[in-house]
Parts: sequence; C-alpha cells; structure tokens
Amino acid sequence: MIRILIGATLLLALIAGIGLYYLQTYAYYEEVPAELADVQFVSVVSGEAEPLAFENFMGIDADSSPLRYRACYEMPVSLAMMTETYEIADEAEPRVGPGWFDCFDAARIGADLENGTAIGFLGQKNVEYGIDRIVAVYDDGRAYAWHQINDCGEVVFDGNPAPDTCPPPPESLR
Repeated sequence: MIRILIGATLLLALIAGIGLYYLQTYAYYEEVPAELADVQFVSVVSGEAEPLAFENFMGIDADSSPLRYRACYEMPVSLAMMTETYEIADEAEPRVGPGWFDCFDAARIGADLENGTAIGFLGQKNVEYGIDRIVAVYDDGRAYAWHQINDCGEVVFDGNPAPDTCPPPPESLR
C-alpha cells in the first residue's frame, strides 16, 4: 500500500512539474504581429518616444507580466545617427526569454552591450508604470528589445513612496 501511495505521489509531482514548466515557458506568451509592433526610441531633444522604421519584426509578449516582452528586428538606420538622436540606456540588461524564441539570446546581447558591440537605447519610458522598453542595436542594423524595471519602478515595487522625480504611481501600486 505504501508503494502505491509513494508511486502516486511521485506521478502527481511529475505531472505538476511538467504543467508548471509548460505554464512558465509556453502558455502565457503570444506572438506580437508585425503590424502591431510599436518600435519607438526616445529622442534626446524632445524626451518623447518617436516611431522609427523597422523590418523583419518577430516579437512575443504576455499579459501575465510586463517583463515578458521580447522582440527582434532590423533597423535601416545607421547606428551613428541613432547615438546622436536617441537616448542611450546605460543600465541596459537583457532579460532571459524562453528558449524557443530563438532570435533573442540575452547572454550574447548582454555581453555585446558590455563590450560595445551593441548599444542600448531607451525605446519607451513607462510602457507600464515603472517599466521601460530597452533596445540593443548593432552596427549592422540588428535590434533586440525587452522590458526592464526603471528607477521609479524599483522604488515603488518595493513598497516605498515614489520619489519626486517620478510620475505618481497608479492607485493599484499605492
């Protein structure tokens, strides 16, 4: 009898583990169609996000977390022009995406940002409160985007009041 209970417990644990893996890796993600892609960069002059041309967009997102956004695309704009026109994101740190989203390799992008092969830009401020869209751009036009917690988000998500330099948080975060 004990063996049956142990076997049933192990079987249930295995099923639960497989289910949890599936939910975290596949279930909540949806493809972002290219026609709905919102490729923007924050101007150093206006401080506002401006749309920019792009090609070959592939993106994923999920309603379960604002940090699940990942995108890969190509930009027909020179990197030199971008560094003079758009805000550079010094704290760019790509988030690891699901393994099946082949075009996005956070480890490689992160290493390339560190060694200067890619440059990180602020794509949009506060896509959701406390979350910015960051884009790593390469000299050959490849671009990789993800969402990252900004300074205001770090403070407010820890349960502290927003600093004076931050916009007021929504009611749900107060």
